[in-house]
Amino acid sequence: MKLYEAAAVLRSKNSGPFEITVDVLFPEERRNLYYRIKESGMINKELVSRLYRISPDQITHLVFFDQALGFKITFARQVSSGTCLDRDVYGAQQHAPLMNLEIEL
Repeated sequence: MKLYEAAAVLRSKNSGPFEITVDVLFPEERRNLYYRIKESGMINKELVSRLYRISPDQITHLVFFDQALGFKITFARQVSSGTCLDRDVYGAQQHAPLMNLEIEL
């Protein structure tokens, strides 16, 4: 199963002009899957840095929130939001590299 098929919410957004945050939230009926993903350690800085082609030190947060059945990843933008080289001023399309991540059931 792909991550986008398992998650109820898979989105990205600006976390200020210099960072992007990706949120992944699971529905209540996939509570057990969320905990398996969390406990497996498969979502880690090495995976994120490979998917986003960034160094692990650019990842400022990778946090699991049991109350929301989700996790949040925050990393530095390559260019600040709204500059002439920015292709996604709102950071709304940056969840795509995680979408096709294969999740073991």
